[in-house]
Amino acid sequence: MKCPYCGELESKVIDSRPTEDGEKIRRRRECLRCGKRFTTYEIVETVPLMVIKKDRSRQVFDRQKLLGGMLRACEKRPVSYEMLERAVDNIEQSLLNSYEREVTSIHIGELAMEELKKVDEVAYVRFASVYRQFSDLNTFMNELKEMLSKRSEQPEK
Repeated sequence: MKCPYCGELESKVIDSRPTEDGEKIRRRRECLRCGKRFTTYEIVETVPLMVIKKDRSRQVFDRQKLLGGMLRACEKRPVSYEMLERAVDNIEQSLLNSYEREVTSIHIGELAMEELKKVDEVAYVRFASVYRQFSDLNTFMNELKEMLSKRSEQPEK
């Protein structure tokens, strides 16, 4: 950290504590050249996650929008709100951990389907039918057949 008095780049931290709101760290520093003290604040850098829509437009990721779509898919199903919150948390964490600042809505939809498949198969099919825009009964049946074949391949619990 550059000293505001003499411009020296080297300083030492004397004291470090969170601010009252807990959003920042306040650091008291001492310049190693001139010995003067100064205060710095450290904050978490937040870069918004941008979603690239199918029409190539961009918008900021909205977890409530994702949660809303998943809630609609789970309507009248035995899926708790907490389960969906955890699923959305998993999706959001996966997106943030990738360090990509722009992600396609297609990728988010695929992640949502993966999470819904773990939670409730009927909700998964509902979400997939809207997300994949099944054009006819055959494409819908193909999705169901694929799901059933994968289920039969898994060992019973």
